[in-house]
Amino acid sequence: MYAVIKTGGKQYRVTEGDLLKIEKLTGEVGESVEFEEVLMIANGEQIDVGRPVLPSSSVVGEIVEQGKGKKIIVFKSKRRKGYRKKQGHRQLYTLLKIKEIKR
Repeated sequence: MYAVIKTGGKQYRVTEGDLLKIEKLTGEVGESVEFEEVLMIANGEQIDVGRPVLPSSSVVGEIVEQGKGKKIIVFKSKRRKGYRKKQGHRQLYTLLKIKEIKR
């Protein structure tokens, strides 16, 4: 059984027991998070597709970790103009463990 959920402007395919790295959510480690925007649930041959979401279905997960991703370098330059700009960025993330898919 798997579900497709929407969070942080992205869609994720999840099953029970998955570890999922998503954009930062508010909450402490150990807290439970419930996703109401379930786009699809599949159980073997039976597939339920929402238009756009499935009513009365949700996915429950538990926050495992709050952290920062790997650092990336943003470098901008314009040739022959002497313009150079170097900037770094680390994206905040939340690591979730999917506990249950409710129909």
